[in-house]
Amino acid sequence: MTTRRTLLTAALTLGLAWSAGSAHAQETIRAVTDATFPPMEFVKDGKRTGFDIELVEALAGAMGKKVEWIDIDFKGLIPALQAGRADIAVSAIYITPERAKVVDFTDPYYAGGLVVMTKKDGPVKTLKDLDGRKVSVQVGTKSVNYLKEHYPSVQRVEVEKNQEMFNLVQIGRAEAAVTGKPAAKLFAQSTSDLTVLGEQITTEDYGIAVPKNKPELTRDLNAALQKLKADGSYQAIVNKWFEAPAK
Repeated sequence: MTTRRTLLTAALTLGLAWSAGSAHAQETIRAVTDATFPPMEFVKDGKRTGFDIELVEALAGAMGKKVEWIDIDFKGLIPALQAGRADIAVSAIYITPERAKVVDFTDPYYAGGLVVMTKKDGPVKTLKDLDGRKVSVQVGTKSVNYLKEHYPSVQRVEVEKNQEMFNLVQIGRAEAAVTGKPAAKLFAQSTSDLTVLGEQITTEDYGIAVPKNKPELTRDLNAALQKLKADGSYQAIVNKWFEAPAK
């Protein structure tokens, strides 16, 4: 009898421990990211920060959950979801048909893509104004081929680094730069004389990737995103990371 009672007690204890572990897992969202892409996600003073980081923390708060961050190289983010090592992946991930075959995505939470950065008082006010002008681009990026194909009259000034590309606009050796929206917005924040045109060249939406076996999590994240947009929290995060004036 004692042996059976001991076994039953052990089984109950194990069951309670398993239940507690499951409850903890449900209260925590395991998020994988590659925090090397400011202003979306990066490490500052030893801590992860950035637009994606703050947004996910706010989404989790709206869901009554906490976030456990896991750092992984970008190429390993989706495999981590497929292997069950994480609940979501957020790291400036574009929603593409190829990725959507293996993971689900939330509703888009920010529109990336190629944009034009130029001087506020310069001649480039619309995309049509690019024709015939000097435009700096970084070699090896999609900006180069896109301009070749869609803006053949643009005089491309190809450089190696983002910083050099932006500097050419500041000193007047190029009348605009074409690059990814996050990088352009981040740099424009640091100076009072540059701006990013509201009209984008291309639009590619960022989404939070979720394993296909967690449709309820995708649904809950979408509901939380709508809540943040309705109460102004989402716009406050956007303003902080992309619209703040130069200091």
